[in-house]
Amino acid sequence: MLPTRARAATAAAFATQGLVFISLTTRLPDFADRWDLSEVALSGLLLVLVLVAGLGSVVAERVAARRDSATLLRAGLLVMAVALPTLVLAGTQAVFVAGIVGYGFALGLVDAATNMQGVAVEHRYGRPLLPSLHGCWTLGGLVGAGITLATATLPLGATAALAVVPVAAAAAPYLPRVHTPPDPDAVLEAAAVPWRPIVLVGAAMVVFYMVDSASAAWGPLYLEDVVAAPERLVALATFPYLLASLVVRLAGDRLVATYGAVPVLRVGAVVAALALAVVVAAPTWPVAVLGFTLLGAGVAVIAPLSFSAAARIAGGDQARVDAVVARFNQFNYVGGLLGSVLTGLAGAGSLRVGFAVPMVLVLALVPLARTFAAGSGPVASPAGRTGPGTRRS
Repeated sequence: MLPTRARAATAAAFATQGLVFISLTTRLPDFADRWDLSEVALSGLLLVLVLVAGLGSVVAERVAARRDSATLLRAGLLVMAVALPTLVLAGTQAVFVAGIVGYGFALGLVDAATNMQGVAVEHRYGRPLLPSLHGCWTLGGLVGAGITLATATLPLGATAALAVVPVAAAAAPYLPRVHTPPDPDAVLEAAAVPWRPIVLVGAAMVVFYMVDSASAAWGPLYLEDVVAAPERLVALATFPYLLASLVVRLAGDRLVATYGAVPVLRVGAVVAALALAVVVAAPTWPVAVLGFTLLGAGVAVIAPLSFSAAARIAGGDQARVDAVVARFNQFNYVGGLLGSVLTGLAGAGSLRVGFAVPMVLVLALVPLARTFAAGSGPVASPAGRTGPGTRRS
């Protein structure tokens, strides 16, 4: 029997993560104004966020040997529900930073646990599902960007009301682990896990999160400061990006099943490089918005295909796959550092220069795509079978 309720719950968790994250990143200009933060200071705070999120993912990896991903996910969502109003309503800069730290830790836990759940659900269905599940993250992000656009004239503190969303998501019926976990000390034996091909797939995910984080963190500021978009419209750096990404992700399950991961990724890389060239050269804000829209379509399926490939390569029982997915998730934060922090530092004089960096680096996906050829389908089933959606590219 297919775990339809767990699939819906996992989709809701992805949507919650996207809604909260985009709601906060599209408010970065407001946070910068409220606390009088320079681009360098804002880069420092983003660095803290990324590092603490990485710590959260490390904790998820350690806990995965003893607790299932459903427990981890609920814990992360509840921490997020506390951290969100803390950073939004902070009366002092120290409380604001504490809220950033709390949210970063929750971000790492939820990132890792949602992908553990996604891999497990995909495993049970026996066909590619992670692109559309990540599409739910994008749908949540679209809602978050839409909320920012609709509430641009309201006080920043109104965003705290979104804390009810992760609380509700924590009560969803996630998929429990069905296998008894092995000895925790043996879950990640170096000889048992084929890390070399996993690291190669991880390099592609680094590139994606570098581009994605640059767009999310600096896109609104780019529109406001570089191409003089009206302040009420700066979320348009994010909204069309997410809309294009949503369309491609929802079609991604079928695209990968039909054409394979390698050509899908290579075409996306070329589209993304051209899109960033449009952003860098944009003479006006509508042209920049067009570039961000094309960028969302180009990079849409990189992350879900990366998690699916890493889990399939890892093999083994669910406890081991969960732990590998949590460790693999840390590539997310390497990309986050490159995207959100280095883009800001490189673009301290001009954000056009900052966006030129990912424009060049995204082309690394063209050669890296071949590493997905043996890992584009879902994880093998416990009996050693693969599902009907599994294919070699």
